[in-house]
Amino acid sequence: MLSVNELEERLIDLAFAEDIGDGDHTTLCCIPEDAMGKSHLLIKENGILAGVEVAKKVFDRFDSTMSVEVLINDGEPVKAGDIAMVVSGKVRSLLQTERLMLNIMQRMSGIATMTRKYAKVLEGTNTSVLDTRKTHILDTRKTTPGMRVLEKQAVLIGGGMNHRIGLFDMILLKDNHIDFAGGIENAINRCHEYLKKKNLDLKIEIEVRSFDELDKVLSHGGVDRIMLDNFSVEDTEKAVQIINGRYETESSGGITYDTIRDYAECGVDFISVGALTHSVKGLDMSFKAC
Repeated sequence: MLSVNELEERLIDLAFAEDIGDGDHTTLCCIPEDAMGKSHLLIKENGILAGVEVAKKVFDRFDSTMSVEVLINDGEPVKAGDIAMVVSGKVRSLLQTERLMLNIMQRMSGIATMTRKYAKVLEGTNTSVLDTRKTHILDTRKTTPGMRVLEKQAVLIGGGMNHRIGLFDMILLKDNHIDFAGGIENAINRCHEYLKKKNLDLKIEIEVRSFDELDKVLSHGGVDRIMLDNFSVEDTEKAVQIINGRYETESSGGITYDTIRDYAECGVDFISVGALTHSVKGLDMSFKAC
């Protein structure tokens, strides 16, 4: 399995391949090879900055002679007019790395900003996304193909937590798995048989769609976390009381910025929000000669 660093390197290489192709002919035709210069990253709207460390890898992978002066770090709030970094080097390198760096940083900063917004709405209640005794905001697998590792980093930077990274680091029995397996008991039993056979130590989470399914899970056992899928706030509160701390609990499905606080106050351990990654607007910024 590829490491995070290897995934980032492959992503960067592929992005350069699709953007530059056989050469940036605009830059190559009008910029001398030995021309040197500087560009700064200008922030154009308020938000949370993310992607600085990845941007440094983009510059280094394209041209290791480029110099990066970081003025604002990942996770720090930014406002319109801020200068986040200054990059020095060959002008050709500045021009050819600009778009990839901006694409990554705008996307990651947009996700971090959205995550921080969701986290802040829980402030002043008895819940928090950072306290291990309280509710955590989770991302999902609803990410841009090829960019998951970066988008999930952005969630962490914004103050959220990562759910499973992929299909390999946790078992999550969703409705289709349960239906195809022939029911909750069969699905859970097959999980344990598989884990034993493969000598794997993975947490098991199961999705329930009704109180009937919840009762079946509680009667059978053998899981670590129960996901309450598309439960109303009132039903979530009732379900948490029924579970009574025997298993971790997670709310998911249709939870919005306007309702997340209500769900958190039901006492669930986790709330997963697909909107953190699947419908985020990039944070506006530009890379200008200086």
